[in-house]
Amino acid sequence: MNLVIGLSLIILFAVGVPIAISIMLASIIGIEFFSRLPLLMVPQQVFIGIDHFPLMAIPFFILAGNLMAAGGISARLVDLAKSIVGGLQGGLAMTCVLTCMMFAAVSGSSVATTFAIGAILIPAMVNHGYPRPLAASIQASSAELGVLIPPSIPLILFGVSTDTSIGQLFIAGIGPGVLVAGALLLFLYLFCKVRGYGLQDREDRTQFTVAFRRAWAAMLMPVVVIGGIYGGVFTPTEASAVAVFYALAVGGLLYRELRLVDLGPILRQSVISTAAVMLIIAAAALFSFLISRSGLPREIAAWVTAVFDSPWAFLLAVNGLLLVVGMFIETSAAILVLAPILTPIAMQFGIQPVHFGLVMVVNLALGMITPPLGVNLFAACAVAKISIDQMLPWLLRFVLVILACLMAITYMPWISLGLVDLLY
Repeated sequence: MNLVIGLSLIILFAVGVPIAISIMLASIIGIEFFSRLPLLMVPQQVFIGIDHFPLMAIPFFILAGNLMAAGGISARLVDLAKSIVGGLQGGLAMTCVLTCMMFAAVSGSSVATTFAIGAILIPAMVNHGYPRPLAASIQASSAELGVLIPPSIPLILFGVSTDTSIGQLFIAGIGPGVLVAGALLLFLYLFCKVRGYGLQDREDRTQFTVAFRRAWAAMLMPVVVIGGIYGGVFTPTEASAVAVFYALAVGGLLYRELRLVDLGPILRQSVISTAAVMLIIAAAALFSFLISRSGLPREIAAWVTAVFDSPWAFLLAVNGLLLVVGMFIETSAAILVLAPILTPIAMQFGIQPVHFGLVMVVNLALGMITPPLGVNLFAACAVAKISIDQMLPWLLRFVLVILACLMAITYMPWISLGLVDLLY
C-alpha cells in the first residue's frame, strides 16, 4: 500500500494536480484497493485532522497579516526600518530584511509578508538603482522570516502533529529568526559595498523620532501578541484573535486607513488562504493515519538507527532529505506528513523535539525560495512582474547564506533552546 500511495503521489504531482488533492486521492486509492478499511475512514480522519484547537490560530494570523497590509501598518514599519538602517549604503535592501522581521512578528506567513512588504519595497529598490531581479530576490529571501519569527504557522503545525509545546516552539524560533535576519543584513551590507548598489538609499529617509512616533502603535502589536503569550496572559491561539482586533483598532481607528469597504476583500482573501492551508492539513491527516497504520514509521526508525550511529550523521541526512522535499512539496504538507515520522526517531538520538522542530521548519523554509515550488518566488515575481529564471542567478547567494545559518541552527542547539531553557 505504501508503495502504491507513494507512486500515486509522484504521478499526481508530476501532472500538476494540486498538493492537497494529490494527497487525498493517493490516500483514497490506498484505502480502496490495498486495505480492508471502509471509505468512511476518509471523512472521519479528515475531520480528526482539523479538529485541533491550536489550528484556530491559522485563520486569525492570516487575517491579521492582511489587515496590517491594508491598514497602513506595513508602510509605517517600512519607514521605521528605513530610519534605522537607511543611512547606510544598501540601507534600502537592509530595510527589506528588517521590515520583514517586524512584520513576521505578527503575520506568521511568508507569502503574506512578501505581498505586504514587497508591494512597497520592490518598486522603491528598483527606483534606487537595484536590478529588479535582485530586488525580488531580496524580498523573497527576507520574507522567509515570516515562518521563523514567532508566531509561525509552520511551527503551529509541527506542534499539533507531534504534540510539542507551541509556546516553547515560538520561543525557540526567536534565536534562529534573529540569526537569519542578522546574516542577511550583514551579507547585504557587504554585497552592496562591493557591487556599488544603494548609493542613493539615504534619500527620502525619515528621521527616527518622526518614524517611531508614526509607527509606535504598529511596533506595539508584536509586543502585545508575543508578550502576552510569553507572559501567560493568553495562549498562542487566543493571541491570534488579539492580533486581529489590534490590527482592526490600529488600522481603522488610529491610522484611519482601514475602511469598512475594505473588509469584504480582506475577509475573502483570508478565507481563500485559510481554506488552502486547512485542506492540506486535512489531507495530510488522512495520509499520516494510513502511513502510521501500515507500520512504515517503525520500519524507517529501525533502518535509520541501524544506518546512522550518531545524532550528527542523522541530522545531516535529515537536512539533505528535507532540502529535496522542500523543493517539491509545500511546507505545511511536508511538516504534517514527515514530522510524526522523523520526530520520534530524532528523540531516539537524544535530540529535543523543540530543537528538531526548528531544524525542520528552517530547512523547509528554504523550499519557499527554491524552484520549482517556491511560493515566495512566485509571490515576489508577481509583485516585481518578472519571471523566476531572471531571479535565479541572484537568488543563489541568499540560499547559501540561509544554508549556512541552517547548519549553525542544526549543530548548535543553544541557538534554538537558549531562551527555552531560560524561561521554562
